[in-house]
Amino acid sequence: QVQLVESGGGLVQPGGSLRLSCAASGIIFSINTMGWYRQAPGKERELVANIRSGGTTNYADSVKGRFTISRDIAKKMVYLQMNGLKPEDTAVYYCNLVRLGADYWGEGTLVTVSS
Repeated sequence: QVQLVESGGGLVQPGGSLRLSCAASGIIFSINTMGWYRQAPGKERELVANIRSGGTTNYADSVKGRFTISRDIAKKMVYLQMNGLKPEDTAVYYCNLVRLGADYWGEGTLVTVSS
């Protein structure tokens, strides 16, 4: 079974930066995609960024140029560097892994952008 544990959330002022980390464990070969989603209060969960097994990355338009997704395959980690944070980035951020057609989720980490 796959387990995902996020860390790195917190309170940050507008314009600030945070780095989210996701540690994967369990059976993790044959991974298709790893990524980050977020869900703001009263809104649906949305894709923030993902990275495919071949290294191709994909970003939501709202975060392009500000967020960067990366991974360390040896450490079984995926990261989200968030710069230029805005109040509208406030949400619970979830790590996601897709493997053999199945989705796996972490429990989420809260990011609050406020002055």
